[in-house]
Amino acid sequence: MGEAAAEEAPRSRRRRPRGDVRAGLVAAGVELARTGGPDAVVLREATRMVGVVPNAAYRHFADRDELLAEVCAAAMKELADRMAADIARVSGKRGNPVAARRRLGSIGSAYLKFAHDEPGLFATAFAVPQQHAYADRGEAKGESDRTPLGLLRAALDELMEAGVLDPQRREGIEYPIWSVVHGTAVLTGQGPLRDAPETELRRIEALTLAFIGNSLT
Repeated sequence: MGEAAAEEAPRSRRRRPRGDVRAGLVAAGVELARTGGPDAVVLREATRMVGVVPNAAYRHFADRDELLAEVCAAAMKELADRMAADIARVSGKRGNPVAARRRLGSIGSAYLKFAHDEPGLFATAFAVPQQHAYADRGEAKGESDRTPLGLLRAALDELMEAGVLDPQRREGIEYPIWSVVHGTAVLTGQGPLRDAPETELRRIEALTLAFIGNSLT
């Protein structure tokens, strides 16, 4: 009975659809990143978690960097999904100045919360620069709108439509705003402020978001 079971396991692995293996390896990579950051994403460990032989990974990824790029994209998508969920919770019609400000604030809050709650995924999301949408604003709609940068751009466009942000200041302002929030996330998450009391961390985050809001007018 034991020998039959041992023989059956390899057969079942061989019957696994190729798409399932690839998706499984990416999911395993995400879990490795969640607990250990980008350095923890290792092909051999991912194959062990999925239950396939180590060489099976090379049918789907040329090397570890290709798997890491997929995991990076998945981590970035999770960040964007959480940001979009927080934006959706803000009531008020598009173009309303108060609602527009609150939507921008929700983006920053979600970003900082993700960095605090998921430090491994946060670090992994930015481990492969080529994954990020730095393209010109003329790119096709829908391709980058769901990224963190795309969501920030949409919020700033709404602030401009609502009369909060001067159109002459709109071009490129997403980058300094992103830099301020990201810098706070790193300082309070993995940097020199990581051991500050929770109340102090929340105060720093509130000051960061207030600074951004005040800088728009």
